[in-house]
Amino acid sequence: MLKVINLDAYFAKFHDTFSPKIVAELNGQHVKLVRLEGDKVPWHTHDGEDELFLVLVGALDVLERGSGVTLKAGEFTVVPRGVEHRVVPHGQVKLLLFEPAGIAHTGAVRAEITKDRFDRLDV
Repeated sequence: MLKVINLDAYFAKFHDTFSPKIVAELNGQHVKLVRLEGDKVPWHTHDGEDELFLVLVGALDVLERGSGVTLKAGEFTVVPRGVEHRVVPHGQVKLLLFEPAGIAHTGAVRAEITKDRFDRLDV
């Protein structure tokens, strides 16, 4: 059965930051929504997975050692597997993430924001 995913309705269900919420799955990937605010993401890598960051609201720096990009609402980038990276939001940011199921939140790096499991949201 097809299901409509209303992003505003899902974002209204949570207000915590740096805690991705699973809202759908496809082909072994999780579709996650997350709010970011503050500089809390450590440098880390995902050796076996690429990550897609799509900015829905706000602006986000996606940094790799020696370079980076700034994404605005409606823009995304893919961080290739094995690339050390971190993200820094400009104020409050809402993101949509596509990540393989089972991805380690902050790679092998443990930090105050690291999640070992992700909540699933239903509306």
